[in-house]
Amino acid sequence: MSSEKPAGPDFLYTTRVSYDAIAEPYGEQYADHLGDQPLDLALVTAFAELVRASGTAPVADVGSGPGHVTARLGALGIAAFGVDVSPGMVALARRAHPGIRFHVGSMTSLDLPDATLGGVLALYSVIHVPDDHLPAVFAEFHRVLVPGGHVLLGFQSGDEDGRLRMTQRFGRDIALDYYWRTPDSVARPLAEAGLRLRARVLREPAGREKRPRAFLLARKES
Repeated sequence: MSSEKPAGPDFLYTTRVSYDAIAEPYGEQYADHLGDQPLDLALVTAFAELVRASGTAPVADVGSGPGHVTARLGALGIAAFGVDVSPGMVALARRAHPGIRFHVGSMTSLDLPDATLGGVLALYSVIHVPDDHLPAVFAEFHRVLVPGGHVLLGFQSGDEDGRLRMTQRFGRDIALDYYWRTPDSVARPLAEAGLRLRARVLREPAGREKRPRAFLLARKES
């Protein structure tokens, strides 16, 4: 587990340390969650088609975890790479997908030049970002996207916003905050960051899921 505290807000450190602690069992349980969710996979596929249609700029899978979604994008013909705050998760992804680039980084300050990405994919990663930091995260997504670039977000949802502090997972001690939000709560800061909403999907829980899943697709106009 990495004990080095990353620059930036405190939640980045607790997220990093927590996912470092559970990286191996998490990777075993979630080796490919898209394979069990045809609708989620269809949305990722549509996102890939939109990116391909708008040009050849690469896609960042932000909060890439074990790397299976990044690999899916690659299989769809997209030049994708993964970014995760957890060195443990990055090491796991590199072992599982040696032909794909993964690096340690934060969605609050992406180590990328302006206007260089055709897309940003963030599935179940903004769920650890406190409300007051969402605007800065979405502004960073806007900064790195080319005009016409797309963002696809996936997150737990419900009738109202909420928060849960989890202190143990897979039998290991963690300190991880989970936020669930209505689509409107996320769409507002997206729009304020200059990312125009193109579609929203809300699906019911499946399998062991306890909350609905929301997906928002947005586009950088200029």
